[in-house]
Amino acid sequence: MSNKHGSLSINSDNIFPIIKKWLYSDQDIFYRELVSNGCDAITKLKKLDMMGEYELPADYKPQLQIVVDPDNKKVTITDNGLGMTADEVEEYINQIAFSGATDFIEKYKDKANEDQIIGHFGLGFYSAFMVADEVHIDTLSYKKDASAVHWECDGGTEFDMTDGIKEEVGTTITLFLNEDCLEYANEYRAREVLEKYCSFMPTPIYLSKANAPEEYEEIDPADKLDTDTVIETIHEDAKTEEKENENGEKEIVEVSPAKDKLKIVKRPVALNDTTPLWTKNPNDCTEEEYKEFYRNVFHDYKEPLFWIHLNMDYPFNLKGILYFPKINTEYDSIEGTIKLYNNQVFIADNIKEVIPEFLMLLKGVIDCPDLPLNVSRSALQNDGFVKKISEYITKKVADKLIGMCKTEKESYEKYWDDISPFIKFGCLKDEKFCDKMNDYILFKNIDDKYLTLPEILKPVEEEEKSEEDSTEEAASEETKADDTTADENNDTEEEYKDERSVVYYVTDKNQQSQYINLFREQGMDAVILDHNIDSSFITQLERRNDKYKFMRIDADVTGTLTEETSEDELKDATETLKEVFSKALNNDKLTIQVQKLKNADTPSIITLSEEGRRMQDMMKMYAMGGMDASMFGGDYTLTLNYNNALVQYILNNKDSEHVPMFCEQLYDLAMISNQPLSPEAMTKFMKRSNDIMLLLTK
Repeated sequence: MSNKHGSLSINSDNIFPIIKKWLYSDQDIFYRELVSNGCDAITKLKKLDMMGEYELPADYKPQLQIVVDPDNKKVTITDNGLGMTADEVEEYINQIAFSGATDFIEKYKDKANEDQIIGHFGLGFYSAFMVADEVHIDTLSYKKDASAVHWECDGGTEFDMTDGIKEEVGTTITLFLNEDCLEYANEYRAREVLEKYCSFMPTPIYLSKANAPEEYEEIDPADKLDTDTVIETIHEDAKTEEKENENGEKEIVEVSPAKDKLKIVKRPVALNDTTPLWTKNPNDCTEEEYKEFYRNVFHDYKEPLFWIHLNMDYPFNLKGILYFPKINTEYDSIEGTIKLYNNQVFIADNIKEVIPEFLMLLKGVIDCPDLPLNVSRSALQNDGFVKKISEYITKKVADKLIGMCKTEKESYEKYWDDISPFIKFGCLKDEKFCDKMNDYILFKNIDDKYLTLPEILKPVEEEEKSEEDSTEEAASEETKADDTTADENNDTEEEYKDERSVVYYVTDKNQQSQYINLFREQGMDAVILDHNIDSSFITQLERRNDKYKFMRIDADVTGTLTEETSEDELKDATETLKEVFSKALNNDKLTIQVQKLKNADTPSIITLSEEGRRMQDMMKMYAMGGMDASMFGGDYTLTLNYNNALVQYILNNKDSEHVPMFCEQLYDLAMISNQPLSPEAMTKFMKRSNDIMLLLTK
């Protein structure tokens, strides 16, 4: 081939500033692009061999050799793939991947999205000019009688192409780094970048430092390989120790026999795993392999709870492993990592178009060769196909969780406290996921037993059905009133009656222990919802299901806790106690009622409507906790227990000088069971408690 000097086929003074500015978001990505090209060249050569169009040498070992040379400020990347002829260099390099400049500039000069500036032109090789002032290519094609080619360019539009001297099939790219990028010739920095992008590429990758002194290791002669360079044979004498025998006599015993070792030049170790776990069939993977892969990739030495191995060929190719780590911290501070690969080439972490937001709490790898990436492989093209991939991943996660709940309930319960924030967050963020998981969400009850919503609702619905039957039976025995009046009353009842089943819940078992005890005494149940996400979560469930509603255990004094009374039985007591407590407490926003509680030991209970409580939770979420909840419908109710001796004392001694103090004390005692007192209220409560005890000494 005659020497050739020419211009790259683009009508632009300098294409490389455009590439440097728009092609890639991260400068270090040139390593990924050049190594990927080398892997592709090797893959193609092996395919030609399989098709009978080329015969690989018997000792052929596919590999990429990366040599950093900090002294000469350069990096070389060599593959033993199919190489290029002079015509192919002309076509693939000089013509910028089949594109003329007019097309290039016209198509992209007005692009708003800079990530798309090079669209479909396939300019991976040109990422080299992000870090290099000058780039050389030395290549020899696999084709019969091909000649070696040498190509070089200094980052302008001029290039020189001459006959080369390369003797082995493949390609070597040499980068002469610019002064700002010398870090990439540092062995440790190069290893860091290569491990980031190339840890799972399908061809062995070796990294070395130019002119580094030889390193050696000792091996057993039986382990010698044909490729080992033996430096010397090392003889080790047998090792002996003096020991006592059965007769108590001392004798010399051989504890390690004599042996020979070979000192060899240290074998190179590939820095990548060419067959990562996700490429294997799930049936061929052991539990320990999954855990070891997790430790190696995520450097997390706490074992994952469990994992999902994705393995799909149709309608798109997708493989991967998603791990469920322990995530029982506050959901908004959890940070997971989903690594996205394209044909074992690392693309990015946590690409939100592919990975649903709630799955970002997990750790894992997903490899999808069908992803519609832009040419820089750093961003996704907008494509409905991507949404399908995202939906598939979500479905597989839901299927795994549902399957565990159905067939491995014990394990599912064991993991629940750790994974529940993730599942609840997923229900908030993804309606389809929420609908699929609805009957497989676990709730821990006040006896620490795990129940699904159907299991919780079944006894509630049975009890409600029993009450309905009893009411209907009683009604049929009564004298029926005028039909017209009855119809009007029924219409009114239907209008206001909320027929949804109630699921009671607890947010703090210690704080609400009084209410829990009352529930237990009556054989009632409640579930524990003590996570920050729970308020939003149950609101979401209610919005999507009209058969039930959630109510905190202290939101109302349910009829099950009270004795039946006639309308007039407590009328006088209620009027008296309302007057006494209203005067003592001086709180016109407090509702006061009197009931006969079945538990006579409980003098008073504070309740806050569910709507008011959720308003409070919302205020806290938006940092409005210092505001008075009553401004936003915080309708507290103080229920006084007619069956309690202290309440009876106040009722019968309403004019006593101590009654106001007792009223305040009963109110604070009820509040303490509902929520912590403010510092000022607690100070008054402590002083008042002392004053009451002093009364006993007089």
